[in-house]
Amino acid sequence: MPVPDEQSAPFWKAASDHVLTVAKCSKCDQATLPPDLTCPHCHSTAPDFRFVPVEGGARIRTWAVIRRSFLSGFKVPFVLVDAELDAYPDLRLIGQLLDGADAKLSIGAPVVVEFEDLAPGISVPAFRLKVAA
Repeated sequence: MPVPDEQSAPFWKAASDHVLTVAKCSKCDQATLPPDLTCPHCHSTAPDFRFVPVEGGARIRTWAVIRRSFLSGFKVPFVLVDAELDAYPDLRLIGQLLDGADAKLSIGAPVVVEFEDLAPGISVPAFRLKVAA
């Protein structure tokens, strides 16, 4: 389960509403994920991040099939993907691929962001392979 802190609480609140957001620095307007105490772009120690919704999907950069989990709550095998956001190509997000461990994957494959509801009010971003139209 995610444990939001002061910096990440707006991200997790939006996720609970099934909205993916990125943090944008109030000083340089650059996006980051996850937010930290300082802006990784302008190095402001008072970035006063605002969270903006992300439109569009993502593309798979790499993935790992997890066959043994040391954390409870995960049914193995499962796939974690490292995806580059289409709207913010410099930002990556890691999440579970909901298509399962037997999905046909390739670098650059398009995915859409979905959310897994873990408990009331707690959701995490996940991915599903984009179906060709």
